[in-house]
Amino acid sequence: MSAAAPSPERSTSPAASPASDRLEAGTAAYRRTNLAMFLGGFATFAMMYGTQPMLPLLSRVFEVNPATASLSVSAGTAALSLMLIPASVLSDRYGRQRVMKCSLILAALIALASALVTDFNQLLVLRALLGAALAGLPAAAMAYLGEEVAPNAQGRAMGIYIAGNAMGGMSGRFLSALVTEWGSWRLALATLGILGGIAAIVFWRGLPASRHFRPRAAAIGRILQDARAIAADPGLPWLFATAFLIMGAFVGLYNFLGFRLHEPPFSLGQTAIGAIFLLYMVGTWASAWSGLLADRFGRRNVLWIMVVLMMAGIATTLADHLLVVILGVALFTFGFFGAHTTASGWVGRRAQERRALAAALYLCSYYLGGSVLGTFSGLAWGPGGWLGVAAILGGCALLTFGISLRLRGLPPLPEAVALHGAAGARGSA
Repeated sequence: MSAAAPSPERSTSPAASPASDRLEAGTAAYRRTNLAMFLGGFATFAMMYGTQPMLPLLSRVFEVNPATASLSVSAGTAALSLMLIPASVLSDRYGRQRVMKCSLILAALIALASALVTDFNQLLVLRALLGAALAGLPAAAMAYLGEEVAPNAQGRAMGIYIAGNAMGGMSGRFLSALVTEWGSWRLALATLGILGGIAAIVFWRGLPASRHFRPRAAAIGRILQDARAIAADPGLPWLFATAFLIMGAFVGLYNFLGFRLHEPPFSLGQTAIGAIFLLYMVGTWASAWSGLLADRFGRRNVLWIMVVLMMAGIATTLADHLLVVILGVALFTFGFFGAHTTASGWVGRRAQERRALAAALYLCSYYLGGSVLGTFSGLAWGPGGWLGVAAILGGCALLTFGISLRLRGLPPLPEAVALHGAAGARGSA
């Protein structure tokens, strides 16, 4: 059989794909990439968290207790976490674009189908399938950006993608609550499915073809070899620990802050407490801005600053004045999204050809931290109230700060030294 020309998802060799043909900031292809990735991240988290504000209604409609109703959220996030590594292997074998496109289309169809369920078990199955389908986009997104975007523009691109995640998480909750109040929960789920379908079409048509992807065999031996290499890297395991700690603190704060605000001296109602989620807008801006800072000053010089903002935010929430508490939550949210953007982009830079697996391990740590620490921190509410919860969250942030200082001394990658010189490499890789 004669050799065929490489497909859009297949690059031949590093020599055939020089750094000069990567997507540079300011080009039309770079803007299309940012739009597609923003919408992809937006749709992913809008569909994933859309049932959260309607949990009391689902509890009444299906006659289940609140803990069972919450499975409509956790079933999806658990399935997403479990499928991240398999999805990363598929993206290594069949291409980043193909996996991300199929992920969004399939998820939109499942979201539409969930509006037609007749019992709660059907809803849980479809929510789990939704999470499994959505795993393809976050599992491949970091790898795609790391391969296709010029190194000096990767931070901005990653920040815009994560800004889409933040905006989607906020908007999905708000939109589903609004449509449910005006119409029904079925119409809300269908609306999210339609939104996901529109995002999938724009993503499919707008994302530039891969030019630097090289397929890698989905062999167990190769995967284990890659996993060993990732574990041996002096920086990647610490970045995974960073993901675990910051997401645990983030989920813990937003899970249990409402309990504090519901009690004196604040005594807020549910609508006012729900409005706290609008602070995700701060995270949207923080993601894009911290990406710019990372490109300019280096990730090791940005990460620790964002963690300091998280710690300052947690301390500020101890005040008894509502506006001060809101300021603290805003500071914390800004620092969290900035730290997540910086750390996730760093993973893509250090992992090189193992980007997909490294991204999956980072995101597994991320969601596991939200599940474990997000629940564990609530154990302090009974004996210690918000002070006890804040102490655990502050401990997570303090550990992350120690990790960020360790990462400041991380040896740069050899290719970064060759490309940027020793001084520039210390700031970027």
